[in-house]
Amino acid sequence: MVVSRDKTPTAQETFVQMAQAAGLRSRLLVTIGMLLLVRLGIFIPVPGIDRVAFQQALQTNGGLGSLIGILDILTGRGISTLGIFALGILPYINASIIMQLMAAAIPSLEDLQKNEGEAGRRKISQITRYVALGWAIFQSIGISLFVSGYAINPGPAFIAQTVLALTAGSMFVMWVGELITERGIGNGASLLIFVSIVSTLPRSLGQTIELAQSGDRSLVGGVVILLLVFLVMIVGIVFVQEGTRRIPIISARRQVGRKLYLEKSSYLPLRLNQGGVMPIIFASMVLFLPASLVQFFPNNPVLTQAIRYLSPGHWVYVVVYLTLILFFSYFYASLIINPVDMSQNLKKMGASIPGIRPGKATSEYIERVLNRLTFLGAIFLGLVAIVPTAVEGATQVRTFQGLGATSLLILVGVAIDTAKQIQTYVISQRYEGMVKQ
Repeated sequence: MVVSRDKTPTAQETFVQMAQAAGLRSRLLVTIGMLLLVRLGIFIPVPGIDRVAFQQALQTNGGLGSLIGILDILTGRGISTLGIFALGILPYINASIIMQLMAAAIPSLEDLQKNEGEAGRRKISQITRYVALGWAIFQSIGISLFVSGYAINPGPAFIAQTVLALTAGSMFVMWVGELITERGIGNGASLLIFVSIVSTLPRSLGQTIELAQSGDRSLVGGVVILLLVFLVMIVGIVFVQEGTRRIPIISARRQVGRKLYLEKSSYLPLRLNQGGVMPIIFASMVLFLPASLVQFFPNNPVLTQAIRYLSPGHWVYVVVYLTLILFFSYFYASLIINPVDMSQNLKKMGASIPGIRPGKATSEYIERVLNRLTFLGAIFLGLVAIVPTAVEGATQVRTFQGLGATSLLILVGVAIDTAKQIQTYVISQRYEGMVKQ
């Protein structure tokens, strides 16, 4: 098959390489196998629980059912099925949030992250694992106390074995995520959340089809409007995820020996959404915290009110969600791009931005452009988070409740990032072919 080495791989070339290239094929098989293993573990039951009584309680207790629904959004129904992988990757995501915030506040951790290179990043990863272990134990104790009323033989022994099973399951899922990142395709933690969300879609789609077949014309129209809104949102997310601002750069003339290299023009690409899908995941995890803490303090009026106000559709939820998205967008942009370092690198390479003096003026210009891009990207992400919920309320079609905003962003963002990584491997196969020739 003849391919162009200067263009993005076509779909045909990508699928051919996925089937023929041994390296890419093995990475895909590792990724698929690990994801299937995690999904299987969700349905391996935690021992000692009366599941019939627990399911009846979910159906009869509306408050309990809504709480479980919140917890199930990012665990792929792990909490409601009470499997050994019920916590999933959530403790690791929470630990990552804690470490990111601590790195910004503690100079020693910031130094490890920015100045110690690969060794510093490994140290940060190790500390994150320990924090994830502690958080998994914390959440496992809460869940064991939460379900102890439905235990066959309640007592300290039941709580101990449940905590051990859930914690071990969470640590195994964390290891699987790191294994996928290292030996598979894509980011392991993001793919695990992706699969958890996708696993809840068949039920929502089935309920939507049943609703459309009910014969009520207003509901049928609402379903059509909701699906069209989702389609428009997907197209908009793709454009924002791929959108970049190209800052022109001119390289100075250089003379090497007797040869004179003329000025060369290029550009510095700044993405509209630097953080990708991570600001959405982190904002969702922060909103998820009250539901986690209420397991320890079930009768706490503050937590009960927080869960009521931070439920999708409430105006407080919208305001807090928008604020968190904006905060984490700027936070991630500051971690990914340092305008001062970028300005110094341009100066070392003998390059400059037309009309901007090198040094401090260049760093201020890059920071100003980056802040504007980050603000626009965060506002768009916030709109995407609000619009589906508003349409659900207007059309009274709530079969996608909890899946609309956050999950749509995560699904599209993870799909784009994974597709890009696959294309990168395909392009690398091209260069391997050039070397062999």
